[in-house]
Amino acid sequence: MPANLSGWKQKIVAFAGGLGAPGLFLISFLDSSVLTFPVINDLLLVELSIQHPARMPFYAFMAALGSVLGCVLLFFIAKKGGEAFFHKRAGERGQAIKEWVVRNGFAGMLVTALLPPPTPFKVFVFAAGVFEVPLWSFTSAIALARLIRYFGVGYLAVKYGKDALPLLERHKLKAAVSLAVFAALSYLASRWILRHRHRVEAGP
Repeated sequence: MPANLSGWKQKIVAFAGGLGAPGLFLISFLDSSVLTFPVINDLLLVELSIQHPARMPFYAFMAALGSVLGCVLLFFIAKKGGEAFFHKRAGERGQAIKEWVVRNGFAGMLVTALLPPPTPFKVFVFAAGVFEVPLWSFTSAIALARLIRYFGVGYLAVKYGKDALPLLERHKLKAAVSLAVFAALSYLASRWILRHRHRVEAGP
């Protein structure tokens, strides 16, 4: 358990760790919303997946679900807080983050959610809520990114055991950039296909 966690956070983590999948859901939810538990959800996912490899998909899904719901809660908190609340949180980066989120919508949130720390991901979630990114686009992007992340971590845990996180840490930037580029290209390709299909159906 990371030493920089306060005493009460350590108690929450210890309690959640004993619950299995529900505990993983709880930690992921809290980490994506009102609290911060650095790498704890990844550590729990790795530990549970090593102990019960056949249950890895379920553990990964619960981690992703908790994270998505936590982000949605933060989205609505930000929406209620307003633009002044966002700029107080974002500081000097506020305008650039606002432009990124407003201009790119789904793709922007997807790419941001796939990037590793120190990306200030929660600030982007605040921006999505304040500047009214459609909830469906926001939720879809976060869900896809979190499923990719946690299923990837779970797969590495089953394959490499306790070496999974050190391996991911060494290659996290390369993996994140590759996933972000793949996701962006897939999104652009799907948009092009849908636009082309619409033109064909509309006729001359």
